[in-house]
Amino acid sequence: MDLGLKGKKVILTGGSRGIGRATVELFAAEGADVAFCSRNADQVAETAASLEKHGGKVVGSAFDMEDGHDAYRAWLTDAAEKLGGCDIFVPMISTSGAGATGDWQKSFDYDVMGSVIGAETLEPLLEASSTGSIVLMSSTAGFETFIVPQGYNALKGAVAVYAGQLSQSLGPKGIRVNTVSPGPIKFPGGNWEAIKAAAPEFYDATEAQFALGRWGGPEEVAKTIVFLASPASSYTTGTNVIVDGGYTKRVQF
Repeated sequence: MDLGLKGKKVILTGGSRGIGRATVELFAAEGADVAFCSRNADQVAETAASLEKHGGKVVGSAFDMEDGHDAYRAWLTDAAEKLGGCDIFVPMISTSGAGATGDWQKSFDYDVMGSVIGAETLEPLLEASSTGSIVLMSSTAGFETFIVPQGYNALKGAVAVYAGQLSQSLGPKGIRVNTVSPGPIKFPGGNWEAIKAAAPEFYDATEAQFALGRWGGPEEVAKTIVFLASPASSYTTGTNVIVDGGYTKRVQF
């Protein structure tokens, strides 16, 4: 299937490892021009070099959300200027990747306001696009009780609510808004590798709950994100797609 992404301009935050890396790689492989950021300058450089083989424009730069919201707006604006616009926005900076899921303020600033500020900053460019699309990242931790009460879980639930409301607000402007909610995903250097070493019983108990009998990988989430973002999913907005291998057990209507 042709996803219609060739030449589209994608701004994605947090794109140098895990799900973000897999997603930006797939966008580039589909022919999109991409701008991404990460805290780690070395990882940014390595990722950018990998993406350039696909032939599209690549804008990679080091950015830390700790620099504040004004700096974030400036990064988004600069990325859009260098790309020459924005057709797709996928904010992926999260306290999950920063190892700060218990920090309520950071979870609000990274996971919630990273989405809100990004949507507000890029809205005029997305409206000017004929295929404007936003994909926000929630988590199954936002819909079922998971581990302990913490900011990450509660505020990922808030992201899904915001996305649904945003889809109604931006729909008349031709901008689609959807949410992807991964379950536990394992990759080298990720949280679940650390959990396996520190709490093997919890790791094994989590693994036993996947209906598909295995851990998912970043590329499996990335495929859903890229499809929802693409013109191939042109009549889908306001939805939340769970990608968890059957980890959560609730019935969705």
